[in-house]
Amino acid sequence: MVFEPLPPAPRETIKLTPTRAMNRSGSGPDPKLACAWPRTVAVPRVRMITPGEFDGWIIHEDERVIVINKPADVVCHPSKAGPWSSLVGAVREYTGIPVSHLVFRLDRETSGVVVFAKTPHTAGRLQTAMGARKVGKTYLAVMTGELLEPITVNQPLGNDEASPVFAKSTVRADGQNSVTHFTPLARNGGFTLARVVTETGRKHQIRAHAQWLGNSLVGDKIYGPDDRFFLDFIDGGWTPALEGKLLLSRQALHCAAIDMSGAGIARLFTAPMPADMRAFCESRGIAVPDGL
Repeated sequence: MVFEPLPPAPRETIKLTPTRAMNRSGSGPDPKLACAWPRTVAVPRVRMITPGEFDGWIIHEDERVIVINKPADVVCHPSKAGPWSSLVGAVREYTGIPVSHLVFRLDRETSGVVVFAKTPHTAGRLQTAMGARKVGKTYLAVMTGELLEPITVNQPLGNDEASPVFAKSTVRADGQNSVTHFTPLARNGGFTLARVVTETGRKHQIRAHAQWLGNSLVGDKIYGPDDRFFLDFIDGGWTPALEGKLLLSRQALHCAAIDMSGAGIARLFTAPMPADMRAFCESRGIAVPDGL
């Protein structure tokens, strides 16, 4: 099944909607709904990395690249909490290289394969290969609802101007070309374990396309039942109320493999399905195929 793009719409018809800055009754401005950034985080949640555990995350290392299996609660980009608070900082400390090049990144709550280039030459080569779609990435996702057959979503993505979350994307006619392939691997109890492959690399592409299908990822605070759950999380952290609505403390999305053979590095880098996603599947009677 293939969902084709929406027909073009005049740009002037797409406007900033009042819900971005109005309260739920529509009677006046609500700062909480105006924008997710900047916000005061009530509960510090900086995940510090230890050198010992970082060693265990290394999938592969040579003179050109270092490939990491990123846990879901670790950020890629540097933070103010020091070098061991991000993958970029940890790689710099581990390798002793002043500048490492994050070629393939993942969102904070997405786990799986991340690639750093050790030299500008390698970084440029890999980025060129990515632009030419010569690098293959495969994800595993746990989705709400039961997919009965493979589905391709070919829908353009752009900024969601109606959302209280500034970073959110959505399907819109004037967006960028975006193509995602969802293949169900197992399903039960109203959930599906799917293999996901993207042809394009837009912001939050898999999550936004899954929501458009009506099959949001389990645990997704932005693209799940209500994007205001993300604001609640920013303000108060992970709570029993959020757990009851989202079921998993992070979006159930994992980069399981990156094939770099088309980029001149004849390797397929893989990371096994993480324990939290596997446990969720087992608790719902979803049979995880061997080899994941």
